[in-house]
Amino acid sequence: MAPPVFRFRSRTQEALRIEGRTTFLRIPVIGDFAEWSRVRAASRDFLEPWEPRWAEDDLTRAAFRHRIRRYEADRESGVALPLFVCLKSNGHIIGGATLSSIKRGVAQSCTLGYWMAEQHAGKGLMADALKGLIPHVFDRMQLHRIEAACIPDNSRSQRLLEKVGFQREGYLNGYLKINGAWRDHLLYALIAEDWQSKSAKGPGSGE
Repeated sequence: MAPPVFRFRSRTQEALRIEGRTTFLRIPVIGDFAEWSRVRAASRDFLEPWEPRWAEDDLTRAAFRHRIRRYEADRESGVALPLFVCLKSNGHIIGGATLSSIKRGVAQSCTLGYWMAEQHAGKGLMADALKGLIPHVFDRMQLHRIEAACIPDNSRSQRLLEKVGFQREGYLNGYLKINGAWRDHLLYALIAEDWQSKSAKGPGSGE
């Protein structure tokens, strides 16, 4: 019997909260515009080398409204789950994580993408958020495989993925268009059995 399709209905969108130790993940809402745009603008030079090219109007209120509508449509159709990463201490937005290309049926998989504000990078906060998100994917959403890809030059992202349990699986030629150019990527993946086995061993099993 196929597992149920996990969708996010409008009446529960704002209630979804995925807990880490020092961070939490939640659904973006239209009221986040001012803080989101400020955080992204301050980190633009830091983020642009690793992301698709920013549109000229990317940080405008109109573009953000369109973004939120797209997020809602993706959640309703069950194909993606975009989230903001926030600090528990003050609730401030410090980054984002998106589960996209959610597949049911035979595949039972999704693709993970993420970003972190420059001032909060390298402090273990994204690792904390992902350690909360991963069990949500496997236990609540009942998916079997999470994939992630990073540019070979992005050693910070490679260390992050390996720290939270992902295994490198291969090299993808011209995989994604980043900042206007097609770039090669390293493919990483984590499957449910590996995560559950590692979790069962407890804190003493390593990072």
